[in-house]
Amino acid sequence: MTAINGVKRILIVDDHPLMRKGLALTLEAEPDLVVCGQVESAEEALGAFEEVAPDMAIVDISLPGMSGLELIKHLHMLNPELGILVVSRHEETLYAERAIRAGARGYVMKLEAGKVIVQAVRRVLDGGIYVSDEINERLLMGIASRQGQMAQSPLEVLSDRELEVFELTGRGLGTREIAERLHLSIKTVESYRARIKNKLNLGNAAELMQHAVQWVESEDSGRLSKMTPP
Repeated sequence: MTAINGVKRILIVDDHPLMRKGLALTLEAEPDLVVCGQVESAEEALGAFEEVAPDMAIVDISLPGMSGLELIKHLHMLNPELGILVVSRHEETLYAERAIRAGARGYVMKLEAGKVIVQAVRRVLDGGIYVSDEINERLLMGIASRQGQMAQSPLEVLSDRELEVFELTGRGLGTREIAERLHLSIKTVESYRARIKNKLNLGNAAELMQHAVQWVESEDSGRLSKMTPP
């Protein structure tokens, strides 16, 4: 897909109207960027893809129905050259590697300033990858270097949606809250919890909660320790 007159066309996929509007305003303040579409779900994005003909897609992780990670895989299959940037509230340390493996070329937290998001957009449009130094180091290490304990990490054994449920469980959300947050039915969340327990060899809901809390705390503390100067 070739940009017209040097202007790059961007499709925004996010289920929060204010976030979509804010991103659109930030991007269209740039003379060579235009938002060619704003949708709230992966299904809408796939339905509009050919018509809006984007040069790039900005995708959130948590979407109603199909998850953002699944959408990235579909978009990458439709056009391997499409620049895809994840802009999400989810911690980069938890999801950036998965997003890159799925076909994204960048990951930015929603709390980042507009200028950072624009910088990430431009990096991806130029064919580069935009992630933090920490994530870049992980990517350079490669899958082959992760053995033993890392291979049994929830990051490795859980599916994309299972990891979302596991993370939110570790952050103290109940089944109903997770269902509302991920736009799923309570029954579906309970099904994901059962799969997680099976994959992680956990006996009951209490063990699941304890394991999830410990894992989230360890991931968060690891991230903070890297941010704190010696």
